Amino acid sequence: MTEDRLREIYGEVSPRAAVKVIDHLDHHCRAFIAASPFLVLATSDGERMDASPKGDPAGFVIVEDDHHLILPDRPGNNRIDGLLNLIRNPAVALIFMIPTVDETLRVNGRAEISEDEALRERCAINGRLPKTVLRIRVDEVFSHCGKAPLRGGLWKPETWPEERPVATLYEIVRDHGQVEVPSTEQSVIDELYAKTLY
Repeated sequence: MTEDRLREIYGEVSPRAAVKVIDHLDHHCRAFIAASPFLVLATSDGERMDASPKGDPAGFVIVEDDHHLILPDRPGNNRIDGLLNLIRNPAVALIFMIPTVDETLRVNGRAEISEDEALRERCAINGRLPKTVLRIRVDEVFSHCGKAPLRGGLWKPETWPEERPVATLYEIVRDHGQVEVPSTEQSVIDELYAKTLY
């Protein structure tokens, strides 16, 4: 496949889409980020890629100025795949989401990992500071139309399954890793989540 062939298939970019990219965080971007409780962060070490979900109360990503964001890193499983990627390659891409809003906001930029206490204190929740934060230099920002969430019924409760449609986390870990787990009950996992969110 070539770029020319793709253009034959898809045609030229629409005029509005061609001009929607900006290089800073304007009032629309700031409002979207302030209302967003969830994003997906993409990183790469130059060969493999990772996409990691990040979530906290709305506004957890701090807009430092027109060109910088602060993203806290909360407790997880300590794989730190994304952080290890950033040591080798600082490029990042973020997709911000807001429940009930079909459009999303994409930010492309470059990140550095910081242990700065003042930055970490700005991201404290329940008195708990993140171990590190990402300070992200914004290169590109643009909105995505809502077609994908609309097609997927993401914010339409009538399309949601009545019961969990997949195995629990511990069932999956048990089967993928061939290891013993404390329980496969969702209630046990929910208790663990409650104890280790921050």
